[in-house]
Amino acid sequence: MGRIDITFEALKLQKKKAFISYIMAGDTNYEKSFEILKGLPEAGVDIIELGLPFTDPMADGPTIQLAGQRALEQGITVKKTLEMVKLFRIKNNHTPIVLMGYYNPIYSYGVNNFLKDAKNAGVDGLIVVDLPPEEDEELCIPASNFDINFIRLATPTTDSKRLPKVLSNTSGFVYYVSITGITGAASAKSGNVGPEVQNIKKSTHLPIVVGFGVTTPDAAFEIASVADGVVVGSAIVDMIGKQKSVEEISLITEPEYKINMLASGVAIQDN
Repeated sequence: MGRIDITFEALKLQKKKAFISYIMAGDTNYEKSFEILKGLPEAGVDIIELGLPFTDPMADGPTIQLAGQRALEQGITVKKTLEMVKLFRIKNNHTPIVLMGYYNPIYSYGVNNFLKDAKNAGVDGLIVVDLPPEEDEELCIPASNFDINFIRLATPTTDSKRLPKVLSNTSGFVYYVSITGITGAASAKSGNVGPEVQNIKKSTHLPIVVGFGVTTPDAAFEIASVADGVVVGSAIVDMIGKQKSVEEISLITEPEYKINMLASGVAIQDN
């Protein structure tokens, strides 16, 4: 089993849900970004989503778009992002890292070279938001040959006819986008998300995590009650953008978002 599978198995045995945090690689500079990255596991993060900066991030809201711009202005590239992961792995060989972004930078890097370098760096999974299942031969299938999970997005508009295609070749976990639109645009509600998560679970054994619209500790707690994990992105990226210290950013996770209530099992249902 890979790091993602091991993490979810361990959390399941402990009756916990996964806390997944997103940050943009290189925001606001390489050094600070790396300090935040390596501090996330100590702050309670179970899986890290590391954004690949891109010039045209169509699925991202203003907060993450600005993070990408800050990273690009600092000269952050795919190569530097992979170097960051490799440096992280020197002291942490157990926390999964999933790269999240768009296909263009990967294509420009060269798919085979990217997958080889990503594997060597210690990347565990990929979320590429602009590659539909019809394009699996481009990256999804090659990634599986390198034992890198390809994590697919399901959305409120994914109907019963589309779902099997979305789930095909997906591994690691399924990322359920709780709202339509861009990141950080609205708040997710468990009453809306719960039935959709249960519907997806009928068709896959993979864990279902929920992201987009999880902007407060209360929202994280609520969503965790109906899913296997919660992704918090814009709220943390916003703190980085406001030049908060590494220590302040770490504090947002453990006491609040880490959902220590998840650790205690209070009001949490196993799915």
